[in-house]
Amino acid sequence: MVEVIRLAMWSGPRNISTAMMRAFENRADCAVWDEPFYAWYLSETGLNHPMRDAVIASGEAGDWRAIVRDCTVTPLARNRHGQHPLLHYQKHMTHHMLSQVGLDWLGQVANAFLIRKPEAVLASYHDRHTEIALRDVGFQEQAVLFDRVAQQIGAAPVVIDSADILTNPEQALKRLCSGVGIGFDPAMLSWPTGRRDSDGVWSAHWYKSVEASSGFSPPRPSRPLPDHLRSLADECQPYYEQLARYKL
Repeated sequence: MVEVIRLAMWSGPRNISTAMMRAFENRADCAVWDEPFYAWYLSETGLNHPMRDAVIASGEAGDWRAIVRDCTVTPLARNRHGQHPLLHYQKHMTHHMLSQVGLDWLGQVANAFLIRKPEAVLASYHDRHTEIALRDVGFQEQAVLFDRVAQQIGAAPVVIDSADILTNPEQALKRLCSGVGIGFDPAMLSWPTGRRDSDGVWSAHWYKSVEASSGFSPPRPSRPLPDHLRSLADECQPYYEQLARYKL
């Protein structure tokens, strides 16, 4: 039996994480999982996110170890292409990794880190939330995960910047695929519009622009960052730079 490659992609919010999930799902050899820990995260924190009850009901909300098993060893069903997948792409949000989640399992999957400049993340996040804390945007958690993976494998794990993907999707995705040990598939460059059965239930609230997309859009001009978020951007910057020095 051919071993499945399980790829955990670690990102904060307001990045191109859902578009990246679309790109991988368009591969005939891949199955995807949208934010495995989200239901558990909301249950643990009590945060009042949009569609909170529906999100919790849709996933494993009681035992993070059960989620880890599904990320690492649980056999996969046929994918949307009707094939037994050889690649399992997991779209993870770094801030979902609360302190009680053990991290030894990271050594059982391939890991990659999707980064974006803090100013761009915060300006985008501010469209939906006026009050933002460091914990909300996952920069610190991403750095912790990066260090843990680096310690486990004895080298810096793969890092890719969303700006590079949007600027030249084919070149950046080729580098990413090579970095995680898989072949590049041109099918990753475009996908059909619309919803997916694999989308989290929260897609009804968050995924309108992705549902209308059919590929990666060119980078947009930077929006001005509200003054009250400048100190938070400065706080996030060292975590971003810690990973950015290793980007592909």
